[in-house]
Amino acid sequence: MKVADIFCGAGGLSYGFSVNSFFQIVFANDIDKDAIKSYSLNHPKVNIYHKNINKLNESEILNFGKIDLLLGGPPCQSYSTLGKRQMDERANLFQEYLRVLKILHPKIFIFENVTGLLSMQKGELFKYICSEFEKINYIINYNILNAASYGVPQIRERLIVVGIRKDVHYKNFIFPQKTHDEFVSLKEALDDLPFIQSGENGNKKGYRFDPNNAFLHFVRKSKILKEHSSPKNNAHLIKIMQTLKDGEGKDSLPLELQPKSGYCNTYAKMWWNKPAPTITRNFATPSSSRCIHPRDSRALSIREGARLQSFPDNYIFHGSDTSKKLQIGNAVPPLLSIALANAVKNYIYKEI
Repeated sequence: MKVADIFCGAGGLSYGFSVNSFFQIVFANDIDKDAIKSYSLNHPKVNIYHKNINKLNESEILNFGKIDLLLGGPPCQSYSTLGKRQMDERANLFQEYLRVLKILHPKIFIFENVTGLLSMQKGELFKYICSEFEKINYIINYNILNAASYGVPQIRERLIVVGIRKDVHYKNFIFPQKTHDEFVSLKEALDDLPFIQSGENGNKKGYRFDPNNAFLHFVRKSKILKEHSSPKNNAHLIKIMQTLKDGEGKDSLPLELQPKSGYCNTYAKMWWNKPAPTITRNFATPSSSRCIHPRDSRALSIREGARLQSFPDNYIFHGSDTSKKLQIGNAVPPLLSIALANAVKNYIYKEI
C-alpha cells in the first residue's frame, strides 16, 4: 500500500507505517529544513520534497504514481483565522492538505491534529473541514486517541480523522483498541538512563541496566547513548528544582524561592510513577512547562524528551538543540502511529 506524508515533520506519524511491511512510504513533504533532514536520515528510501506545500505542484505530487494512503497533520496555528480571512486557499494549510488530497484521491487518508480543533469557532470549523472532505466522496470517522493508551509514557490526546473513499468503504473505520490500561510511567521509561546534574552530559556514562520492561525493549535500539545532556541552569533555578518533591509545583516552594511569575504548571516536577503530561517544544524549560525530572531534579535531556514521545534511541534528530526540541514536541508518538498503521492494515485486509 503506497503512502505519502505531508507536513511530515521528523517522521513520527510515518514511523508506524515505515516499520510495517504492508506499507511503502513513497514521498514526504515539509517546509522545515531540520525536520525534513531528520526525516530523511531515518527514512532514507523515501523521496523528499523540502518546500512550502503551496509550492508542491501537481506533477510533483503525481510523480510517483498511485497513492493509496495520505498522512498529514497541518499545524493548528493555521486554523486560528480560517473564517476571518475567508479561508484563503493560498494561505491556509488545511486548504493545501485538501488540495493534495483532491489530486491524489487515495483510498484512505489520516488527518491528525490537536483536540482543540473540535471546539474552535464553536465547532463550526471542524464541521466545515469534515464537509469539505465529504464533498470529495470520503466517509469521515474521527476519534480522540490518548497516546498513553498505546504504551507512550505521556498523556497526549490527539484528534485523528480517518477518511475512507466511498467506493472502497464497506463499514466504519475501527480505531485501534487500547493496548495499555496501565500507563507506562516515567520510571519505566527513563530509569535506565544515567544520573546527571544540570549542565552535565551523560552520554559517556552509558545505560544503567539492560531493558527490563516492554517499553525499554522497544526504545533501546542503540548500544550507544546519545543526546543525554541536561541544559545548564542558574543556581536559583537549580535550588528550586532540588527543593521540589515528586509532582510538586511552584506553589509548594518556600516564599523565598517562589518565582514571581508563571502558571501553576510551570516550575513543576513530573511524577516518577506516572506518565508525563503532554510534551511540547518546552519540555526542557521549567519556566514554561511541567518538565522537571523527578529523580534527578533538573531539566530534561533531548533523549528523555524523545523517550517520552516513544522515539527509539537510534532515531536521529538533526539541527540545533532548539530545533530538535521543536521536532520532538510537534511529533506524533511512534507507538501511536504503529497502532494506527495496524488499524489501517486490518481495515484494508477485511475489505479485500
